[in-house]
Amino acid sequence: MTPESDKTHLLHQLRIAPADREETGAGQRKWWLSGGIAVIVIGAAAAILLTRNSAIEVSEATAVAASAASAPTAILQATGYVTAEREATVSSQIAGQVVHVYFQEGEHVHRGQVLARLDDSSQRAALDQVNAQLAAAQAQLHQYQVQLAQARRDFARDQALIGQHLVSEQEFETARTQAATLAAQVQTQRRAVAVARAGVHAAQVQEDYTIVAAPFTGVVIAKAAQLGEMISPIFGGGSFEAAGIATVVDMSSLEVDVDVNEAYIHRVQPGQPATAVLDAYPDWNIPAHVIAIVPTADRSKATVKVRIAFEKLDPRILPDMGVRVSFLQEASAQPGGPEVQSLPPGTVWVPASAVVQRDGGAVVFVVQGSKAHEASVKPGESRGDLRAVQGIAGGVAVVQSPPASLNDGARIAVKSNNG
Repeated sequence: MTPESDKTHLLHQLRIAPADREETGAGQRKWWLSGGIAVIVIGAAAAILLTRNSAIEVSEATAVAASAASAPTAILQATGYVTAEREATVSSQIAGQVVHVYFQEGEHVHRGQVLARLDDSSQRAALDQVNAQLAAAQAQLHQYQVQLAQARRDFARDQALIGQHLVSEQEFETARTQAATLAAQVQTQRRAVAVARAGVHAAQVQEDYTIVAAPFTGVVIAKAAQLGEMISPIFGGGSFEAAGIATVVDMSSLEVDVDVNEAYIHRVQPGQPATAVLDAYPDWNIPAHVIAIVPTADRSKATVKVRIAFEKLDPRILPDMGVRVSFLQEASAQPGGPEVQSLPPGTVWVPASAVVQRDGGAVVFVVQGSKAHEASVKPGESRGDLRAVQGIAGGVAVVQSPPASLNDGARIAVKSNNG
């Protein structure tokens, strides 16, 4: 057989028969079909898992107990800002250079906690000096006391011998004078020791002034001085010294200051219920009440300042936030208002949008941490955008306008100020 015929024979052996080719193509199609189905199943399972684990973004509102016979009605609105009753710019009582800083902005501090230290080299030197002066004064006092004891013994001995004419009258008088003189010196030196002790106390106070401590428990909202900077308790024009170390706010003393037009101030009374809405959280109604009406008017704005207290503080409430306050009055208490029936005990007011139907019954979703729990309620009358319900307690947070996908125990994320 020639080489050309051998090559032709080998090529014929490498060819795939038509039946084998059809079998191979069918197997490949089966493999691709099985792989595609597996990918679809895995993708669907992942989508379900992500849907279950993702948090549903919602808005919340606070249920308000119905304390009177009817739903409260807003009779007046005013705008203002969140303020702190206790806010202090913490500074040292002496001028000096900052050598240690022990806090950062946003940090919680306790009363008496050391915030910073100033250079105390001169104060320590002065304290050492007055301590040395006190020691010298005490040593001098001890010397006078020893001399006085000896002078009194000499005088007592001469007093016993004078009757026997064993000492002269002059010696007797000299001994008595010496004892009296030393007694006076002891009294004078005791006063000198007291003065030296007072000097030590004054120097110690100056030494303590180099330690800057928090005046009360609160949060540091501003850091005014840095390491190595000179600070002073008095800020002077053109001075290169800072006037303070930090600004501390007592977050438990937050309240609202609003300006009410003096033409409507007669509608506001101390203790009157109110609702506060922060500009940062427009869907959050915060129960509040009037603390006091400041007894003075601003002639330039024709307004009167009113102080408002939150019924319950929340970490989301921050100083200097803008706020809108609605002053409330019961509908039955308004002049010419319609008579209404008394609400049953345990009734609370919630936004009407918070009440939805699930499985043929009325429910609301109560916010508990990062989850929403379904609570069955008995709806009552409606007043404006509020709905009276029974079945939940006043003060709890409920979801406003719950989406259809929200179920019992679902994970939620309350909308932030950017929400």
